[in-house]
Amino acid sequence: MAPKYYWKGYLKLSLVTCPVAMTPATSESEKVRFHTLNKETGNRVVSRYIDSVTGKPVKDENEVKGYARGENDYVILTEDDLDAVALDTVKTIDIDKFVPADSIEWIYLEKPHYLMPDDAVGNEAFAVIRDAMKADEVFGVSKLVMGRRERAVVLEPRGEGIVLWTLRFGDEVRPEENYFEEIDEKADPDLIPLVQKLIKQKTARWSPDMVSDPIQESLLRLIEEKKKLLKPKKAAKGRKEEAAPASNVVNIMEALRKSVETDLKNKKAG
Repeated sequence: MAPKYYWKGYLKLSLVTCPVAMTPATSESEKVRFHTLNKETGNRVVSRYIDSVTGKPVKDENEVKGYARGENDYVILTEDDLDAVALDTVKTIDIDKFVPADSIEWIYLEKPHYLMPDDAVGNEAFAVIRDAMKADEVFGVSKLVMGRRERAVVLEPRGEGIVLWTLRFGDEVRPEENYFEEIDEKADPDLIPLVQKLIKQKTARWSPDMVSDPIQESLLRLIEEKKKLLKPKKAAKGRKEEAAPASNVVNIMEALRKSVETDLKNKKAG
């Protein structure tokens, strides 16, 4: 089965461009989720937007975004208004700088995504960008619009692909000193060897089985037991995948030469 992608666009470094696709590296789709039902009928309960003053349901076409500027006073923004301020980063990951791979603190890394070529023609350009970052032990820094919000991201070369991490902003990170400064720094030196022995006894190679969810497993067993008592329903047919956009990849060697020449000219002019 072909993978489903969360985002498709272009990876750009100076004049080198290649089509790419991205999907989250983690998923919670396997978690047990419940729908709210009407106990008497067995039908699903649906949510509806209700006008807070009239109490009447609001039609989908009448729903708009509102920014509060005062009590019960809003600036209304339509979908056309929001589309008008769309940024180039909606469809392009433009790497504008690089940083040493070990210079980004772990706490700023938010969510990983797998980034891969979306067209065989772009494989070479993708591979060159990936391997050059790997050789220099650097991460690429860029921006990307996700959910109408521009996010800072870093690109980490990993294996045959690239892992794109969304980043937390500085005001979202709490300094650890605020929480650890009251902790006693010195431990009893006579106790440390005993704890080390205990650690050694309990040390093993990492396996995902170490973090299995017993509640999830119990729920799945319970659901399987109840499913045996019900008649299976026919699965809905899936939609056909949309055709991939046409590629606009340029010759990578020519693009690299032009990029270097442009940078040299800019430096001489400066």
